[in-house]
Amino acid sequence: MAGLIEYELAGMDVADVRFAISPLNELTLSLRTFRDPGRYPVHLPWLRRTEQARSTLDVPLLQALTNDDMWTPDYLSPRPHAPLTRIDDELATVARVPVDRVLDDLRAIHPRLPEPLRGDPSAHILDALRDYWRTCFAPWWPRMRAVLQADVVHRGQVISAHGLAAMFADLSERVQLKDGVVRMRLISDARYRRSTSGEGLTLVPTLFSRAATVPISPSEPPLIMYGTRGVGTLWQPEPRHSPGVLTDLLGATRAGLLTMLETPASSTELSGRLGVTPSAVNQHLRTLRAAGLLASARHGRSVLYLRSELGDALVAGSGLRAVGVDRGAEDAAHPGPGQFGQEA
Repeated sequence: MAGLIEYELAGMDVADVRFAISPLNELTLSLRTFRDPGRYPVHLPWLRRTEQARSTLDVPLLQALTNDDMWTPDYLSPRPHAPLTRIDDELATVARVPVDRVLDDLRAIHPRLPEPLRGDPSAHILDALRDYWRTCFAPWWPRMRAVLQADVVHRGQVISAHGLAAMFADLSERVQLKDGVVRMRLISDARYRRSTSGEGLTLVPTLFSRAATVPISPSEPPLIMYGTRGVGTLWQPEPRHSPGVLTDLLGATRAGLLTMLETPASSTELSGRLGVTPSAVNQHLRTLRAAGLLASARHGRSVLYLRSELGDALVAGSGLRAVGVDRGAEDAAHPGPGQFGQEA
């Protein structure tokens, strides 16, 4: 018999349904790409760009945080409580999880724990995830977050124009809202029904799965993770539009950088957005800064660059505006099982 998870919406109140973005959920789900990169072809450009950085990480431990079914431990996917949760806050929440719960969740995906997860691995897991975030995620997180935020805005527009039922139907063909109950048909035989009263239902978009996923236990807070729109364009280089006069003066790459730096960005982030090597980007940034067109400031481990007043005047005088990327294409990646062990 097919499984069915049901969430009773309290009073059919729109306020009972909320959206949130979780950097830790994205970090955890992305570990699936370690185990089977070919299953997530849309992310291959990112995997190639981070290959050298990943070689410095505790890869055996990070790989052990998924299994052959692509499940990950529930405790590494806490329900986010704000639309824009910070990774440091989520890691602090994980650090407070009792070791017994950690081991229970690890055994749920590995009945026989792999060597890197034996004993009390809590601190080692946190250290490995922090290093993974710093080297492979932080430089690209603004780009990832922009796609996730665009999806949330889209879902809000669907609710406004067509109602809650239409929005839920658009999450997955297996998700349906009827008579105040959100029903999710599963490929497993799990079944439970619970009310969202007092807790609400949190919807979390993700870049690393197309199918809707739910917690394995009815004791977990009501939560649905679903595949976001627009992943297909996530790693495409951004177009560098500039008028001939500015390109003739600075060159295409420097003109493109100057238009992008209306808001602060690091050289690593700019490299990913433009599809140019970090060393080349740094060389161009130094030239623009020496010419007085950019200002720079250190932010944590990174140096952020921003157009100076002279740079603003040059761009304004050329009549140039930066043009964003169309995020509307659908994710072409193969859907993997939900990180909670239940996939709608």
